[in-house]
Amino acid sequence: MNLKFWKYQATGNDFILFDGRNDLRLDTEQIKFLCDRHFGIGSDGILIVRKSDSYDFRMEFFNPDGSEATFCGNGGRCIAKFANEILDFPQNLKFIAKDGKHEAKVSGKKVRLQMRNVDVIKKYNDLIYLNTGTHHAVIFTEKEIENINEIARPVRYDERFAPEGTNVNFVRVRDGKLYVRTYEKGVEAETLSCGTGVVASALAFAYEYHISESRVEVLTKGGHLSVDFNKIGDKFSKIFLTGEALKVFEGEIEI
Repeated sequence: MNLKFWKYQATGNDFILFDGRNDLRLDTEQIKFLCDRHFGIGSDGILIVRKSDSYDFRMEFFNPDGSEATFCGNGGRCIAKFANEILDFPQNLKFIAKDGKHEAKVSGKKVRLQMRNVDVIKKYNDLIYLNTGTHHAVIFTEKEIENINEIARPVRYDERFAPEGTNVNFVRVRDGKLYVRTYEKGVEAETLSCGTGVVASALAFAYEYHISESRVEVLTKGGHLSVDFNKIGDKFSKIFLTGEALKVFEGEIEI
């Protein structure tokens, strides 16, 4: 089967995108092959645009290990840019994903994406745990960590978060900005950026340090993102993730 694909990245989080409105189906081995950086195209996941009766489109997201994830923030921004730029959808979009409905606005290189509300935050002695479309553990640290993967894996598989496991974020606070590094389950390694992880880190920061400001600036290895929100008590609504999303290249591949 010969497939047309597009490659997008958002702060270094890179994805393979397909127009799946013709009912394109990929099995686990095909997804693993496509995401493989040595034998396939290489990416942090696969995004597929599906038809929807009630929204502009439905978003499907698959991890490099072939598993389907509930949502991906940077992926959500990439698929909105792809839908507008390649598939001729409007700049203001409404789409549905496994975690619920989303809105996005494409403005040049930047995409502003509305995330799900967060009503429940769990505080443990060693971390903060919340769901921003997928589950995240947030750990605040004063020092730069050399080997994120080694330290994150025991947390990722901690029995507190079984059976699905959790993504793991390490956050340093400097001059009111957050420096975030994320280990992503499904990728099973640190990525240059993680949208839902950035949002989780920003909300955990506001929760832990009693911050009422409506915007938090976040720096990742892949670049800069901002998170806006409304905070009432320990509940968050009107959460938006904003940053660049760019097409890298397009092509065809035989699978």
